[in-house]
Amino acid sequence: MMEKEHGSVANDYVIRVLDSPLQVDAGVWDALLLTQSAPTPFMRHAFLSALHTTGCATAATGWTPRFFLLERGGELQAACAIYIKSHSGGEFVFDWGWARAYHQHGLSYHPKAVCAVPFIPVPGSRLLARTPEDRRALVTKLLDWCAANQLTGLHALFASDDDVAALTQAGMLLRHTIQFHWSNSPSGYASFDDFLASLSQEKRKKIRQERRKVAEAGVTFRVLEGNTITEADWDFFYRCYERTYLEHGNPPYFNRAFYTRMASDMPEDWVLFVAEQNGEPIASSLLAVNASCIGAGGEKNIKTSDGSGALLDTGLAGQAGAGQSGRVAYGRYWGALKRVDCLHFEACYYQPLLWCIEHGYQRFEGGAQGEHKLARALLPVTTTSAHWLAHPQFFAAVDNFLTQEREGIGQYVGELEGRSPFKAAATR
Repeated sequence: MMEKEHGSVANDYVIRVLDSPLQVDAGVWDALLLTQSAPTPFMRHAFLSALHTTGCATAATGWTPRFFLLERGGELQAACAIYIKSHSGGEFVFDWGWARAYHQHGLSYHPKAVCAVPFIPVPGSRLLARTPEDRRALVTKLLDWCAANQLTGLHALFASDDDVAALTQAGMLLRHTIQFHWSNSPSGYASFDDFLASLSQEKRKKIRQERRKVAEAGVTFRVLEGNTITEADWDFFYRCYERTYLEHGNPPYFNRAFYTRMASDMPEDWVLFVAEQNGEPIASSLLAVNASCIGAGGEKNIKTSDGSGALLDTGLAGQAGAGQSGRVAYGRYWGALKRVDCLHFEACYYQPLLWCIEHGYQRFEGGAQGEHKLARALLPVTTTSAHWLAHPQFFAAVDNFLTQEREGIGQYVGELEGRSPFKAAATR
């Protein structure tokens, strides 16, 4: 594909478009990430570069990376990761219907551009910027670049509130989806039993019954954090993870080499739960945490490329992001080599919630979809993506569709909220 706009200048901004995360300074990228309102470990340079170097998100898998750096006066003002897509897999904001409509009219829906973290449906900052003005300028440059390079559209997935404001101002269309998140009590639950006491009797009884089934099957858990996760533990987890995908007829998004990089480059962001029966591991679940973004006292602390915990001299130190004080855990993947009734609920929800309560985490995000999570005290949360389509007629048609879809989503959320598992006074 012919690409244009490399190094162009407009309104004293200079945009650089790089083909690889390895061409981006890790310290500068991570320092800018720290200043955002909704940073996640998945936007760390180490995570994005691991996707690239292990072959998980490359042109060969339909994810051609482009890293945008917006500079002014020689200083970085904004940045983002864009992927040129030849398919719609691994995005979790489903536009298969749009692609079919294009095809039915003799048009191709791809290649398109997505501003996203490949395979990770976690809301967070996508457009890293010093100021709202810089973020708006970045969006303008992205749209100009997509049009100049004849891409069918730009799609910013699971964007932060700051991102959404800039994307909306640029005229992009908003799409809502539903996830299920657990929130700690404002003062922090004292224990898992304290948490259960906030639920209705029916839900409390159901959770205890499910946990009892697992305990009576003789299943216990080892909880491993950071560097205590050994290579053998990662090997076992990968066997479980891979089996889950293969059982559904799909290859896994991540290869084993990717998790080797996670273990070496950002171990502090991972917690592994290993289920054992009669001394043998039978299942595991993996939890990501924002430990690299939150220090012990709430300060930001991403390990940069020089190996220290301090920010590099980028001119960004001390610019705190407003949403940084909360500790957040993200449920990622699970798998089992042996079936035990209710083990999925214990490994994916109850063990992580117990860990979050014990470690003072404010939020646990259960991932995309899954209405069954409501019964486990994860409440509905609306996430937002933004979309621009180059074809004016399809842009108008999608605009109409999304208006109706948002209304339906709002009604659905209201219905779910009416089925809250919490006691009336304890509803989050």
